[in-house]
Amino acid sequence: MARHCSIILCAAVAALVALGLIMLTSTGAWVKGFGPYHFLQHQAFAVILGLVAAFFAARFPLELLRKLTPWLFIGICFLLVLCFVPGIGESQYGASRWIKIPLLSQFQPSEASKIVIVLAIAAWFARWQTEIHTFWRGFVIPGCIAGIPILLIACETDVGTALSLSVAVGAVLFCVGTRLIYTLPTAMLVMSGASWYIYHDPNRWARIVAWCDLDNPIYQLGFGMQQWRALLALGNGGPWGVGLGNGVEKFGTLTFAHMDFIFPVVGEELGLPVTLGVVLCFVMIALAGCGIALQSHSVFNRCVALGLTCVIVVPAMVNIGVTTALLPNDGLPLPFVSYGGTSLVFSLAAVGMLMGIHHRSHAQVIQDFPLTRRTRFALRL
Repeated sequence: MARHCSIILCAAVAALVALGLIMLTSTGAWVKGFGPYHFLQHQAFAVILGLVAAFFAARFPLELLRKLTPWLFIGICFLLVLCFVPGIGESQYGASRWIKIPLLSQFQPSEASKIVIVLAIAAWFARWQTEIHTFWRGFVIPGCIAGIPILLIACETDVGTALSLSVAVGAVLFCVGTRLIYTLPTAMLVMSGASWYIYHDPNRWARIVAWCDLDNPIYQLGFGMQQWRALLALGNGGPWGVGLGNGVEKFGTLTFAHMDFIFPVVGEELGLPVTLGVVLCFVMIALAGCGIALQSHSVFNRCVALGLTCVIVVPAMVNIGVTTALLPNDGLPLPFVSYGGTSLVFSLAAVGMLMGIHHRSHAQVIQDFPLTRRTRFALRL
C-alpha cells in the first residue's frame, strides 16, 4: 500500500470533488437570491484553480518553501489582522473571516493559514531536531508559533477552525516527540479556556443546550433547527435515498444545505452507501497521508505530510459529527464537498504538496538503491 499512497489519495479526493459538484447542482438551485447554477459555476472555477495550485505545489521545491516559511508566516498573520480592518474585512453571519479582494471577490485567510502553520512548525522542528524534548525549543516556541495565528482566527469568532487547527498542531507535536508532561496540561488548559469562552457566549452556549435536547420543540425551531432538520433529512433518505434531486429538506428548512450541511442532503438523496463512501474516502485520505509521512526521509517532510493530513481530516470529522448531531453545531465545511472556493483551492493545494512529498520520497529510495528492481541470474552449482 505504501507505494500506492498517491493513487489512493488522488482517487479519494477526486471522488469527493465530483460528489461535491453533483450535490451543488442539486442544492444550489434552491438557494434564494441566486441563479440555479451560480454555486456550481463558482465551485467549478475553484476546482480549476485548485488543480493548478495542486500542480505547482507538487512541483515546488520544499527546501525553497522551507526558506520562505518565515515570510509566509508574517504574511498570513497580516492577512488575518486585515479581517478586522473596516473597509477591508467583511463580516458574514456574525463572523469576521473574510477580506475583500478585487479579482476574487472575497478571500478567507484562515484556510491559507492551515498550510502556513504546518509549514512553520515543520521548519522549526527541522531546525532544532536535537532539542525536540526540551521545554523551550521543543514546546513553548513552536506552541507560540502556532498559537499566534490560531488566536487571531479565534478572535474572528471562527472557533471551530481554531479548535481543529489546535488538534492538528497537537497531533504534530505528539508524533514529533514533544514530551507529554508539557502537552497534556496545556491541552487541558486550552479546553478549559474554550469551555469558559463558550459558556459565557450566549449564542454558542444556546447551541450546546439545544444540542443536548434536540427532541424539544422549542429548540427544533431555534438554535437546534439545523441539526434537527439534518436528522430528518438522513431519516427521510433511509438506506437507499429518495433519488438525486428529490430531497425536500434543501427547499429552505435545512439552511446552508449547500455549505456546512451538505452531508445530510447526500444521505437524503443518495442513501447510506454514498454517505459511508464519503466517510471511507476520508479514511483513505488519512491512511494515505500517514503512509506518505512514514515514507518521508526528513523531519520537515514528515511533519508537513502529517500536518496537512490532519488539517484535511479533522474538519471532515467535525463536520460529519455536527451534521449527524454527534457534536454541537459549528460552522466547519466538509472539505472538497461543501461550497467554498478558498477552502477547496487550499485543500487541493495541500493534496498537491502531499503528492510532491510522496514522489520525492519514492525517487530517493530508487536513487539510494538503484539495483532493487533489477533481476539477477546466477548459476547454481
